[in-house]
Amino acid sequence: MAIPPTNTASPAHPGPALAGAPDAASARATLLGLLSERAYRHGTFTLASGRTSHHYVNCKPVSLSGPGLALLGRLMLELVEAQAVAVAGLTLGADPLVSAVAMQAALEGRSLDALIVRKEAKGHGTGAWLEGPLPAPGSRITVLEDVVTTGGSALKAVRQLQEAGYAVDRVVAIVDRQEGGAEAMAAAGLDLRSLFLLEEVAALAKAGDSGSAEAG
Repeated sequence: MAIPPTNTASPAHPGPALAGAPDAASARATLLGLLSERAYRHGTFTLASGRTSHHYVNCKPVSLSGPGLALLGRLMLELVEAQAVAVAGLTLGADPLVSAVAMQAALEGRSLDALIVRKEAKGHGTGAWLEGPLPAPGSRITVLEDVVTTGGSALKAVRQLQEAGYAVDRVVAIVDRQEGGAEAMAAAGLDLRSLFLLEEVAALAKAGDSGSAEAG
């Protein structure tokens, strides 16, 4: 089965222009538009948890695009704790996020490193779980995640970081699917901050579909 393109931009139909520094509200609206167009699908899907859902969210077509990275770096950085010295996340979904946020921090004159948490220990060399410039033990780290469903992926990253001796109190996500992830984070003593709720992304996607149908 052919996979439909998630980015239909071309030289004749370019993606969103991000020249200059749009205000936070405009940046958020642009990012929400990208997510509704490129990351969200409505249908019947089996999730990684084994659950069936009518909503599918894959943020990678956005988080691996130039405009998406620029917007995510700025908006997610605003939710990172002021005391954090690094951002970290479980590979693969968080890889572009930690890089984008660390780069945006550098552009703003803030020292913030990026760490990638492996899903299992490296099978050779040092056998490390963490990749990147490791901060001093006891340092505060904010965990980044693309989509939170049950919270399992983010919690795995948090546990690995805590076992390595770091302080982790907050998880910042792009989308909260509103399926128990926030409650799981709270039960683990974590503060979940999400840029968007699933209902926001789904509502904009539905509005866009309705507009297209009427135009047709």
